[in-house]
Formats: sequence, structure tokens, C-alpha cells
Amino acid sequence: MTMPAGRRIVATLLIVAAAWLAFPGRARASDVNALSLRLDWVPWGVQAPIFLAAEKGWFKKAGIDVEIVDGNGSAITVQRVAAHQFDVGLAALSTMAFARGKGLPVISIAGFFRKGDIGLLVPRNSPVESPKDLAGKRIAYTAGSLEAPFIDAFLAAGGLKRNQVQLLNVDAGAKVATYLSGNVGGVFSSAPFALPLVEAKRPSRAMLFSDAGLNLPSFGLFTTTSELREKGPALKRLASIVAGSWAYVVAGHVDEAADAMMRQRPQAKLQPALLRAQIKQSIAFLYTPASAKLPIGFQATEDWTNAIAVMEKAGMITPGSQPSHYFTNDYLDPALFHAVSGD
Repeated sequence: MTMPAGRRIVATLLIVAAAWLAFPGRARASDVNALSLRLDWVPWGVQAPIFLAAEKGWFKKAGIDVEIVDGNGSAITVQRVAAHQFDVGLAALSTMAFARGKGLPVISIAGFFRKGDIGLLVPRNSPVESPKDLAGKRIAYTAGSLEAPFIDAFLAAGGLKRNQVQLLNVDAGAKVATYLSGNVGGVFSSAPFALPLVEAKRPSRAMLFSDAGLNLPSFGLFTTTSELREKGPALKRLASIVAGSWAYVVAGHVDEAADAMMRQRPQAKLQPALLRAQIKQSIAFLYTPASAKLPIGFQATEDWTNAIAVMEKAGMITPGSQPSHYFTNDYLDPALFHAVSGD
């Protein structure tokens, strides 16, 4: 029998994390003010406030030495932080929650994309306006990605079942190319990441999972409970500075953030216009109705309560957990946040 997509994600997290715990391959700095930060992916817009904070010297001014390391997927970042190979990670917090629900000691200390960014991209002129319009359509997805466990619920919001849609499973790295080829009518992906990538060749719009009642917390900072004990003050300064840097970027400094990132990752050959577009697209995901009055980074219990219900229904976590199992706002310093943001 084939393992459901959601359980495959969790199983992979547990197996690989266990292997790294048994055979650690990277020595972390013992200095309590030295932090290794593993990113979610190769450089893209969501990471720009981190690079901006590094370039402006905000980390050093706060007495912390931050090593920023590129990633290759949120699941791998969760694995490696859980295995104590990095002090802190930037990743989709839903992926972190899957691991937490299965016993890995990870917890979010700052949430940036408090509105879920996963959705279905369709051409801007497509007649598809809601999930009900997908009957008979050919749609690309990745079985091991975050969208997979929630596709059934997304389709159900339009009264459809999986067998009424032609789902094409493709490798994560091939999704954008598959969509641009015109061989599919839509693709599941992160909206702020993918929309700027496809704009020139296939102008598109996104139908978000969050608009179908499936709001899942996305990009944020997380660490392990043992790291909080060992390096809690440094992690608090890091989280507060990155949250404040986000607010600074939103307040009219998108170009400055993009330029800082390009200078620090010249080997990535980033496209300035694409990077700026990704940052601008990201701003729409910083707030939910529950977090509208909270500074960027602070997470709302109501959002996590709803997310837990969605994940439980999808079989991603077992029933009975509480929001406090997944996040804490105790590692955000409002004074440092405001000093950085300039508010």
C-alpha cells in the first residue's frame, strides 16, 4: 500500500534526523553568542531581511556573530536543526510543526509569513476562479512537498474529489518549468516565490490554500528546546533583529534589502527585478486577521489553533497538541525590534 504524502514527509523527517543525530557531521560553535543560521533554500526574496541585517551590522551591534548558510528545502533545514547541526533555521513552520508533532524538539521563535503562501498558480486569463473550476484540469504538484497532504481538502472546498482532477506529480525543481511549458493548467507552489518567476512567460495569479480555510504558518525562525537553554539570549536578539528588519523593509526599503542580498550572494547571480518582486509579493503574507495588530514576528494563538485543526484533519499530527507546543513569543524583544525597524 502506498504511504500517504503527508506521512511520507514526516517519515523522511524522522529517519534523516535520526541518522544525523547518530552521526553528526557539522560542529556547531560553542560560543553562546555565535549562531549558525540555516536558510530554507538558495537565495530568494524571503531571506532578504536577514542579509540586510547582516550588512547593516545589526547582528554585530547586538553582540552576536551569525553565520548564514544556504539551504535546499524546508524539510532538510528542519532535519539539520533538529539534529543540532545548526542553531536556528528559517523554514516553513508547517514543516517544523509536522516534525514537532512527531516528537522532534523544535519550536518556532518568530513567524514572518503568518498567512500561508501555498496555493495554486493559474494563468491570469484562466477561467478557473475557485477549486470547483478544476474538474478535468491537468495540475502539477510534488508528492513530497507541503501542498500534497492538503490537496484533497483544497479540492473539497470546491466540491471536488482527487479523481476529478488530473494531478501530475513532478519533481520540486521541475514544477516551474512544467508550468511554463503550457502542458498543465496550473501548479501548486509558494505564491511569492513562483509568481515572479513565471510572470514574463506566463503571467499568473494564485488561488491560496489560506483563502480556502487552510491557513498554515509559513516562513519563520525555529530552533530546538536545548538551543533555547544554551543560547537563549543570543537567539532572542537574532529573532528580534530579523523581525525588526522585516518591518524596516516594509517601511520602504525593499530596494536596499535586495541590494544587500545581491552583494552578499554574488555567486548566486540574482536578478534584481526578480528579487525585488519576490520581496514585494512576500509583504502580503506577513499578516492574518488574528495577527493584524501584532508586530511582524509575533505569532497569534488563534492562527496556530486553526493550523493545528487543519493538520490534525489531514493526519499530519496526532490530536491533542496545543499552540504552545509549536511556538513562543518569549524570544522577541519589542525594544530591540523597534530599534531596528525605526518605528
